[in-house]
Amino acid sequence: MPVWCCRCSLAGHFRSYSDTETEGEIFNSLVQYFGDNLGRKVKAMPLVEETTLLEDSSVTLPVVVIGNGPSGICLSYMLSGYRPYLSSEAIHPNTILHSKLEEARHLSIVDQDLEYLSEGLEGRSSNPVAVLFDTLLHPDADFGYDYPSVLHWKLEQHHYIPHLVLGKGPPGGAWHNMEGSMLTISFGNWMELPGLKFKDWVSSKRRKLKGDRVMPEEIARYYKHYVKVMGLQKNFRENTYITSVSRLYRDQDDDDRPDRNISTQHLQIEKSQFIKRNWEIRGYQRVADGSHVPFCLFAENVALATGTLDSPAHLEIEGEDFPFVFHSMPEFGAAINKGKLSGKVDPVLIVGSGLSAADAVLCAYNNNIPVIHVFRRRVTDPSLIFKQLPKKLYPEYHKVYHMMCTQLYSVDSNLLSDYTSFPEHHVLSFKSDMKCILQSISGLKNIFKLSAAVVLIGSHPNLSFLKEQGCYLGHNSSQPITCKGNPVEIDAYTYECIKEANLFALGPLVGDNFVRFLKGGALGITRCLATRQKKKHLFVERGGGDGIA
Repeated sequence: MPVWCCRCSLAGHFRSYSDTETEGEIFNSLVQYFGDNLGRKVKAMPLVEETTLLEDSSVTLPVVVIGNGPSGICLSYMLSGYRPYLSSEAIHPNTILHSKLEEARHLSIVDQDLEYLSEGLEGRSSNPVAVLFDTLLHPDADFGYDYPSVLHWKLEQHHYIPHLVLGKGPPGGAWHNMEGSMLTISFGNWMELPGLKFKDWVSSKRRKLKGDRVMPEEIARYYKHYVKVMGLQKNFRENTYITSVSRLYRDQDDDDRPDRNISTQHLQIEKSQFIKRNWEIRGYQRVADGSHVPFCLFAENVALATGTLDSPAHLEIEGEDFPFVFHSMPEFGAAINKGKLSGKVDPVLIVGSGLSAADAVLCAYNNNIPVIHVFRRRVTDPSLIFKQLPKKLYPEYHKVYHMMCTQLYSVDSNLLSDYTSFPEHHVLSFKSDMKCILQSISGLKNIFKLSAAVVLIGSHPNLSFLKEQGCYLGHNSSQPITCKGNPVEIDAYTYECIKEANLFALGPLVGDNFVRFLKGGALGITRCLATRQKKKHLFVERGGGDGIA
């Protein structure tokens, strides 16, 4: 199919679908942002009705967000002009923080000094703004308290920053693909986004919560509904797949020449003659008939909100590609649901010591499938996730941890009937006859016959659209980006990538794997962009050019 390139109605990108907003209001907001020169161009182009299709545009968007999970949704919420203020009746239990908040009560948190507010706070995120925003939304949550948020939200439309959020599926991202048989690790209210309490949404759907923790599919529906009820739909495009995100350059002496990619060698030779300009985002959108419609967008800033669940990590060993070896819970769950493992005498091998591996253990255990559980760490390793979870709140995970500690394999005994733990072991290889070879830290090898294997040792984000697969953005540029081991290196308060200006990252990409903490990234990015807008006077900028240089 040829590239679809209708140099489009810009309003098609920002078309509002609310009942109350008129086309004139949409037009005026665009003119306010881009200036009169763009306004004259918009007047010559018809406003289009709602479309799920992306259109190529010669106009440079202020922001393109890649990823429509909770990170991307929350960022869109704040870029749309929603601002958090200290509630008039609120008293934060942290007296020092509360006194700081009182100093600028009249200002939104976006307009305050985040470094000053974050100073001295501690929490389960390494990013200070994430800890700050979490304690404002869920004061003292880690101590077991369920205090209300000290913030209230106002929609200030003059703060709206035009943007697009691109995602492969519906808003909610990977939550729509998670195995539905497990409870979320976090409480329902920790999964919620600003402005819509999860419990209120559940009540409005006439559903009843059977406790504080909920199923992933419930969370997925909540996120999808959130985008609709908050009026964010105009910013979202589904079924989009990004193939490249690259810098464009321009000659300083010739603004009329079109943007073009400049070779690295050319840049090194004549670096002083060129300046970085904007981002080019290329990809395609799947349409109803299954075909792909390519698109090309330009953006001044790009925010990476992809999460890290795209590519399951592999052991990189012999036989790992045999069909009996799974690398995700949905695969394993589907095999069980189809009855492929029912009545099997041979055990399932589960590799990993995180919560996904624990979910797989529970899934097998509850379906009367014997388990061999292999992991490299000692059961006393303080970094095991189970040691961070209160027993009363997460009994099922502590059940798994108890089995890991007590039902250990011994060379003097056979496998236990339901579950056998192999700490400080690793898999050497899988064989075509459905056998595996395990090796202990001392070098002792064992061979076992399996009914299946499930490798759950983490995952990597798919950043193939960036140069070097995005590795250059990490703390260790020679390794792939991972949530824990090698997150994207960012400025602690703006979330801008240290190694790439005007490129931002948030959520699991920067180590914030819990929804509680990824919201801090939206705050940091929004403050950064809003501050830069004020400095550049973008709202009143006038002059030549098709967009924002």
